[in-house]
Amino acid sequence: MVIDRDAGEYQRLELSVDPEDYRALQRAVVLAQTDLCRYVIQAALDAATSLIATPGRLHLSERDSIRVIELLENPPEPNEKMIEAARALPSAP
Repeated sequence: MVIDRDAGEYQRLELSVDPEDYRALQRAVVLAQTDLCRYVIQAALDAATSLIATPGRLHLSERDSIRVIELLENPPEPNEKMIEAARALPSAP
């Protein structure tokens, strides 16, 4: 992939695609009733948006959600490692 940074307001991408992948993209473009550039950009943006959102989200099962709520409402007594970790934290200004 080549990224052209001198394209003015827009950025230019050049892709090399093997023939089988290109044919699959062409079929998808026809089905989506769009052009190849728009299709590839939208697919890439959808994937990027999903990837960027993933680290900030945690998907819990119902059982795990209930366990987290129980622990928040009734936290366990701190063990020695937790106490040491708390002592190692910098003090508030």
